Amino acid sequence: MSSFLYFILPALGGYTLTSLYLLKNPLILHKRKRTAFYSTHISHRGGCGERIESTMEAFTHAVEQGTQMIELDCHLTQDGHVVVSHDENLLRQTGHDVSISSLKLQDLPLYKERLEVTFYAGRYSSGADRKFALLEDLFRKFPEMPVSIEIKENNKQLIEKVSDLVRRFNREGITVWATVNSSIMKECRTTNGSMPFSFTVNRGVLLLLLFYSGLLPFVPLGESLLQFYLPRIINRTFIPEKRILRNKMVISLLEKVTMRRSLFKHLAARGIQVHLFVCNEDEDIKAAIEVGATGVMTDYPTLLSNYLRSHD
Repeated sequence: MSSFLYFILPALGGYTLTSLYLLKNPLILHKRKRTAFYSTHISHRGGCGERIESTMEAFTHAVEQGTQMIELDCHLTQDGHVVVSHDENLLRQTGHDVSISSLKLQDLPLYKERLEVTFYAGRYSSGADRKFALLEDLFRKFPEMPVSIEIKENNKQLIEKVSDLVRRFNREGITVWATVNSSIMKECRTTNGSMPFSFTVNRGVLLLLLFYSGLLPFVPLGESLLQFYLPRIINRTFIPEKRILRNKMVISLLEKVTMRRSLFKHLAARGIQVHLFVCNEDEDIKAAIEVGATGVMTDYPTLLSNYLRSHD
């Protein structure tokens, strides 16, 4: 037993020291990613706290306030148009219990006059524009604005149409595939492998396992972005549907496990941007930046712009 420890302990110590050194100096083993954009100011659903979410008015307002990236979701109408909408079912957004896929573009209802902000319970947004936007209209109006597109359903036709629009508007370098589902991401990557892409839930869990095991510095990563909740907002400004996430101990554990400055610094050094969301108060923006986020995602683009200006 003593001879076994004689060999194992030095090897384990050497591995630990090497891993820690490479965690802080990742470019020894990895080439830094060079994405065509670098975004510190990201507008969630186009800045849905200040205008009705995902409308052209919201996107325009966010750009005017200095956003550097727009985050959105897409769905496909019955007649094949790619519509910007967080939900496939329109009950929450319009009051009509219908799905986008069951309607033609011309039959889509209008957004409600006042819409509750999902990540700031009890707060509402409004605006003059209540029409659902087309993805191609957004691309046409803001040809150089980076966009993160979350795909929520494994719909091959939707993914192909999004990819076709990205290619048509020559946006492959500044349009990001995003989804929580690994099988959907696989389909996205198969359809268009030239677009940068973000971590899925499974890949995010793997990332944490690699980090805590010390293997992360040795493993190549294909993703260009990590987009993740700032846990402190959960149950304070955002009330999740899942009961387990309403437990304070669970959220505290989630924060301790995921909000690791050394992890985020390592990713940033490798050229992988870290976006934390949804930060709708100054204290949350500050917390995200202090833990090592390279970008902050918000429902309130004016608030974030003012914070970034006042804090240099």
